[in-house]
Amino acid sequence: MQAVILAGGKGTRLLPFTKVFPKPLVPLGDKPILDTILRQLKHCGFTRITLAVGYMADMIQMYVNNGERYGIDIDYALEAEPLGTVGPLAQIRDLEQSFLVMNGDLITNLNYQKLMEFHQQHDAIATIGTYKKNYKIDLGIVQNGKSNAIIDYIEKPTYTFMVSMGIYVFKAEVLRYMEPQKYMDFPDLVRHLLAAGESVVSYFFDGYWLDIGNHSDYEKALEEYESQRRIIS
Repeated sequence: MQAVILAGGKGTRLLPFTKVFPKPLVPLGDKPILDTILRQLKHCGFTRITLAVGYMADMIQMYVNNGERYGIDIDYALEAEPLGTVGPLAQIRDLEQSFLVMNGDLITNLNYQKLMEFHQQHDAIATIGTYKKNYKIDLGIVQNGKSNAIIDYIEKPTYTFMVSMGIYVFKAEVLRYMEPQKYMDFPDLVRHLLAAGESVVSYFFDGYWLDIGNHSDYEKALEEYESQRRIIS
């Protein structure tokens, strides 16, 4: 099985850490986040991984090399300019019929092999890993009707959304909707696929998942790492 790890972003929300090293190499416990991801993918049966790199690419290449110490064949797709969250896929050669794509800054105990199996069973062009996320509003919410009349008042409500985990499976045909060296973000790709009548499905996951995209989430990951280490390592 083949996976593509998106590791080219500047990680501006994690400054000043990302002035020193790229986000996938931010430490979690005694090793970088990327190290845990690679070992998980190996455990789930992935044998080829492409790292889409850009910002501080040389540091990632120096750390990971060709993947020999992980027992995985690792190659690289270099972004000379930022290409967005899915744009780098258009410049990767020899993608398998179905392949995993994921961000390089998250921790989870998702079984990637089961996700691949789900994708194949549903025969969709794209499968999006999703997670139920609760957001608490720390203010009173006022609902207005006509003529500024207040019709309801909700004190500090919590809203629940299904969010993207930053983990996807694609069929190789998805490349028909991209152009090499052209910037494209994932939401734009999904809209193109839906407009074309393609099948896009959701894979719901209720285990452990955390996107380490900002300081508060990174601090949470550091706090939880030791207690969660057994299930994510």
